[in-house]
Amino acid sequence: MSHAWMPASPCGAGCLTPAGDPVAFPRRVLRIASAVSVVLLAFAVSPLFVLRGARDPLARFIFRSVLRAFGVRLVVYGGKEFATAEAGRGALVVTNHVSWLDIVAVNALRPMRALAKKEIASWPVLGRLVAKGGSVFLDRESLSSLPGTMAELAGALRAGALVNVTPEGTTWCGPASGRFRPATFQAAIDGGVPVRPIALRYRLADGRETTQPAFIGPESLIDSLRRVARLRGLVLEMHVCEEIAPGRAADRRELAELAETAVHSALGTMRFPRRARVLPPLVTAPK
Repeated sequence: MSHAWMPASPCGAGCLTPAGDPVAFPRRVLRIASAVSVVLLAFAVSPLFVLRGARDPLARFIFRSVLRAFGVRLVVYGGKEFATAEAGRGALVVTNHVSWLDIVAVNALRPMRALAKKEIASWPVLGRLVAKGGSVFLDRESLSSLPGTMAELAGALRAGALVNVTPEGTTWCGPASGRFRPATFQAAIDGGVPVRPIALRYRLADGRETTQPAFIGPESLIDSLRRVARLRGLVLEMHVCEEIAPGRAADRRELAELAETAVHSALGTMRFPRRARVLPPLVTAPK
């Protein structure tokens, strides 16, 4: 059962920008067939994910292959030290959430675990792959399960895992976006790890920002896959922001606000603060 705190996005089909000249139908079919082949390959080699030395290179290859299959060009700004860092240093990696392509791109840069909604675990083939990747599953409809999930997440971070979280709680079209919910940031505080914000934006080959890759409204994953497969020259911009060190924020709300501000700053969008800052009264000097 849903509840009043369940994240909801108002984005729908009316948010979609013009797609431009689509690729030919045979090429769309080839793209989807290539992506399916990559997923089946990933399933076949998934037992090798338990081998520490092979896991990250294999995962990175698979996620990059999915992007290539759909004709997506990934452009990364900043974060070279993050992409090449040694494993074993935990961090909460937070992104704005537009599309199912988001997590593909993040893992193409650097494979990591994810906080995923529990429904994904039941998806054919993909669900098992996500589970094998060490995802922490969240039941968004059950508030009572949240503390236990956050404790599990904090434990993974404390043990040195990178975990990708989308704190908006649901997908948005891109130009419109949601607030960063503070709950998951408590796991970073409890785990004593930094937060690494990453900002994502989608463009067409001519530079225009596009909302076509957004996974919005009541559409199915298949509908979204088909729409992405039609796009010509899709570019995914990834801006890797500076990490927010442990202890920099007073609490999880401030930490969420710092991360949200970093993402909007990287994208060049404006965001109003959650609450007004009350300044001390002016003191008039004696005459």
